[in-house]
Amino acid sequence: MLRQGDIDNRIHQGSADAMLEGGRIHRMIQKSMGPDYHPEVSLSFDKDFGEYHLFIEGRADGILDKYMDEPKTSLELGQESFLEKSSLRPMIDEIKGTYRDLSKMKEADSVHLAQAKCYGAMYLLDRHYTDVDIRLTYCNMDTEEKRYFDTTYTYDEIVGWFYELLEMYRKWAEFECQWNVLRTKTIKSTNFPFEYREGQKDLAAAVYRTIVHGRKLFLQAPTGTGKTISTVFPTVKAMGEGKVSKIFYLTAKTITGSVAQEAFGTMRKTQGLKLKTANITARDKICFIDEDKRNCNPVACPYAKGHYDRINDAVYDLLISEDSFDRDKITEYAKKHQVCPFEMSLDMSLFADAIICDYNYLFDPFVYLKRFFADGKEKDYCFLVDETHNLLDRGRDMYSAALKKESFLSLKNTVKEYHPRIAGHLDKCNKALLELKRQCTSEYKVYDSIEGFITALNRLSTIMSEYLEDHDEGPCREEILQFYFDVSRFLTIYDLVDDHYVTYGEFAEDGGFILRLSCIDPSRNLALCMDRGISTILFSATLLPIQYYKSLLGGTKEDYEIYAKTVFDPKKLGIFIGTDVSSRYSQRSYDMYHKVALYIDSVTRAKKGNYLVFFPSHQYLYEVYSIFEEEFYDPEDTELLAQSSFMTESAREEFLSRFSTGNDLDLSSIIHMDLEVVEDKNVLGFCVMGGIFSEGIDLKNDSLIGVIIVGTGIPMVCNEREIIRNFFEEKGLDGFDYAYRFPGMNKVLQAAGRVIRTVDDVGTATLLDDRFMQGSYRALFPREWSGYRTVSTDSVKEAASQFWSGFDGA
Repeated sequence: MLRQGDIDNRIHQGSADAMLEGGRIHRMIQKSMGPDYHPEVSLSFDKDFGEYHLFIEGRADGILDKYMDEPKTSLELGQESFLEKSSLRPMIDEIKGTYRDLSKMKEADSVHLAQAKCYGAMYLLDRHYTDVDIRLTYCNMDTEEKRYFDTTYTYDEIVGWFYELLEMYRKWAEFECQWNVLRTKTIKSTNFPFEYREGQKDLAAAVYRTIVHGRKLFLQAPTGTGKTISTVFPTVKAMGEGKVSKIFYLTAKTITGSVAQEAFGTMRKTQGLKLKTANITARDKICFIDEDKRNCNPVACPYAKGHYDRINDAVYDLLISEDSFDRDKITEYAKKHQVCPFEMSLDMSLFADAIICDYNYLFDPFVYLKRFFADGKEKDYCFLVDETHNLLDRGRDMYSAALKKESFLSLKNTVKEYHPRIAGHLDKCNKALLELKRQCTSEYKVYDSIEGFITALNRLSTIMSEYLEDHDEGPCREEILQFYFDVSRFLTIYDLVDDHYVTYGEFAEDGGFILRLSCIDPSRNLALCMDRGISTILFSATLLPIQYYKSLLGGTKEDYEIYAKTVFDPKKLGIFIGTDVSSRYSQRSYDMYHKVALYIDSVTRAKKGNYLVFFPSHQYLYEVYSIFEEEFYDPEDTELLAQSSFMTESAREEFLSRFSTGNDLDLSSIIHMDLEVVEDKNVLGFCVMGGIFSEGIDLKNDSLIGVIIVGTGIPMVCNEREIIRNFFEEKGLDGFDYAYRFPGMNKVLQAAGRVIRTVDDVGTATLLDDRFMQGSYRALFPREWSGYRTVSTDSVKEAASQFWSGFDGA
């Protein structure tokens, strides 16, 4: 209610280490205040507004009051005692740890003062003192120097101010109360918005039961099971029964978030559901300012200037006007009220029943939504995690950190003229890394301890934090700030390191030395995040093998798993395995590339239509592309496209549009053979497996009738993969499965999943690698692939033609 002023990233915010140090400062001050000083006093206030109670609670850092141990009302004390008590004043103490130069502080922060005043008002309402002292104690966490700001308020002044604050908040509370009644009423009357497909009702019921029992559900849901609506609908119904207060729909990609938005929208349109949803779009994607001028401070951004003066009006305007706080609505209202759209989206999430956002807003230790999860307590939230197979690698990345030795030297040389103290500590860190580097005599070195470096790094972090808090501007400040973020991340991750991690050093391609904290098994960290809610539903069309994902994504024996039945006819997907080709490095040659090109030609000639071919790397793609272009390509019959190593978002959209439209588009960043598009041409797209076109695209009906997948998708051998392999082998598991085979087959399954998108679709998936016939790979095939056929370059065209002849119009 009392926010004001600007968004300003020049004002340094403390790190997690600073928060821990702040706790130490609190305890130090509290212990020094004597026997009449009572630390960590819980306070509360309950106001009856008729249709609802407003309950306010908080915890004062300290209260100085010798009567605290014998709380009595003024009537119980009697007139004489009341007079004695009224001659004394309690003191409410609010302690704030900081690295700021206290001599430059002119007054207490207004919001800090308001916080303490709330405690003072609640205390006087309970204790009936005639007045109260409000103290803000600021303590420099490095020097332990203290500065006090004291203000005295009468009972009428502070209680009157408190009641005015409640009145300011009242319209928000009343809206929330009335909305909850309306939302619950409409949820109870909401039915499943479609005719149930086979098995879909059982799937929705399983999701509901999982929520009721407070468990996790790992759901292998093949395309066509309607997994989005089958998870969203029962969760909404659980909200109507009071079992869930807020739904978080978590995605790895924007496009899957839009599918969730459609599911909520469908229930609104067809069932009259009243439910507010908020989409959180990444700051960089929703910002109004050009990227080269983007900076979140009042000098660089007009939306940052005075943001907090206008944001409450903006939020309330959108809140009472719309039920879907999607990207378009956020930007519309943010422009109307001249506020930051990203910060507005975060505020709108407070008033949303369902929040659609990226994984990192729950799982990332640096980005998670602190307004919901900072206290670490379990709440009645439900998490729906879409495309869960992506969470493993994302989880590893979010809980890992790295620092490069040469970065310390570079910054030292940059700042030494202006900040010799910082430069000195950078040099100490560099020397500690040099010692670790000397121990790395092979491809990589696993370390049992890096305590020497961590000691130096902690000191550097403190010195940098002091400088940033005292200087809003200055030479090299931006460089110091960015490096401070890297250091803070490393130290925060270091505090999490346990037997789920490997700490190792390796050499970069440029010869630089990198120290890594690598989270190999993120299960513990992810589970702790999911414990913030009562239930989590994790689902994907490619969650195989399901026990692999369950163990690494925080599942327990008590949690559930389901393999949902597909509603698609398996006979409509022809699975062919080419057994006379291999993508092994040892067998890569012109002859093998030529065989692959021949396979592509044979499959695409068996049935005219659009195809995607997925390769293990860009290099492999280019080798086959050049052969196919020279020997098999017919520009009169086929338009040939290829994914380049870097593609802009618009280029990706143009690439995909070729599969559904004949518009002549600018494909300057796409390798192609002919820009002229003839209506009955085939479109053949060459892509990289595991890349931007292998998942998250939805080419229905005749937009795509086949995929050709070259290789088993296994990642390249590298230090990271070998460390993963060794980690699991030391635990008695098959390290190759965990580091290579399972991740590779997931890429294969994702690529194959591009073909059949609706019950009417018919198509083929041709897998080119003899390893697919090994039992270890066939064991990873989905149930729907049981009718696969083996082929060779000589037989594939006939086999594909025979498959297509079984369908009308072939």
